[in-house]
Amino acid sequence: MRIRFDKLGIVIALIAACGVFFSAFAVLKPNRILQGQAKTILEALPAWAGWGLLVLLAVATAIALFRMSPWLKLTAAAAALAALTIAIGYAASFLTPAGNSYARVSPASGFWILLFAFALLAADALTRLQPPPWMRVLFLAITGGGIALLLISGSWDGLSIMKEYGGRADVFWIEAGKHVTLALGSLFAAVLAGLPLGILCHRVTWLRTGVLNTLNLVQTIPSIALFGILIGPLAWIAATVPGAAALGIRGIGAAPAFVALFLYSLLPVVANTVVGLAGVPPEANDAARGIGMTDRQRLFQVEFPLALPVILTAIRIVLVQNIGMATIAALIGGGGFGVFVFQGIGQTAMDLVLLGAVPTVALAFAAAVMLDALIEANSRVPNGVSAA
Repeated sequence: MRIRFDKLGIVIALIAACGVFFSAFAVLKPNRILQGQAKTILEALPAWAGWGLLVLLAVATAIALFRMSPWLKLTAAAAALAALTIAIGYAASFLTPAGNSYARVSPASGFWILLFAFALLAADALTRLQPPPWMRVLFLAITGGGIALLLISGSWDGLSIMKEYGGRADVFWIEAGKHVTLALGSLFAAVLAGLPLGILCHRVTWLRTGVLNTLNLVQTIPSIALFGILIGPLAWIAATVPGAAALGIRGIGAAPAFVALFLYSLLPVVANTVVGLAGVPPEANDAARGIGMTDRQRLFQVEFPLALPVILTAIRIVLVQNIGMATIAALIGGGGFGVFVFQGIGQTAMDLVLLGAVPTVALAFAAAVMLDALIEANSRVPNGVSAA
């Protein structure tokens, strides 16, 4: 029988080999700041666990290397990812000296490389399976449940990132609330303003170029510069407009961060609304006119439903963008996960940086998966006719 290699599988195998043979699996540090000792898989785990993990990774890599069933590849990827996440928690317990409350164990580059390799394998298998939207959301929920189970079980309590969380648990959830509020609030405001503006630009063609060029100009301003530009006007409003300060409007804090994220969000919403409405088939509008629909009825009953997948694509782009950019709001006192990122950079404590970075990436990934599923669900219409 002819052996057939998988092209992406070869890349995944090379990445996995790099993670196992050329990178450390964990780092043992005397405290949260000082450099530590790099440990391989066999050094970071008891012999039985280390060899068991290596055998499992080898089997998963072999499955990735050859052309096999996508379900088998997905199962192998899930097993490898689960084993890695359990093993890194066990490594923390194994490496930490008994009674030493200062020592820290962190995932090293090899762990992250292996995590990336098998996450890539899982993503490739899911792409080939082409699961329906509900199944993607189910896979996301299972992944989230597995991570939650690890956190609740205490398997990761020995890791440095969890020790950083342990000392900041109350503050962490306060900043998480601020981060989500900034990302979702600015998105909601952009949708409220951007949809009518996009409809207006679609209907009034001479207005379109000026509005889109202005919004494009806003996109060219670096985020930190835009935060700085907004400090002066918002401080003036807080000082001169009665009640503005009571509403939370001030030169630094959440207000300039919210306004900046709102401005960055407008272009995708407005542009995709214009594109979506322009892509509505003329036959649909002609049929609507033929049965006596008014302009308002055509807009809300024909044009807008057909343009919805394109508009939802803009919302997906904006939400993922805002979740990432909200991190920078911490520089001007806006709060969010960026507080931990910039504190960690200032203290050269990389695990504190991860405490802010990992939830940000997880939120953005979850938002992208759920909105992708929603977009695909709205793109499907009866009889197999595409809404676009």
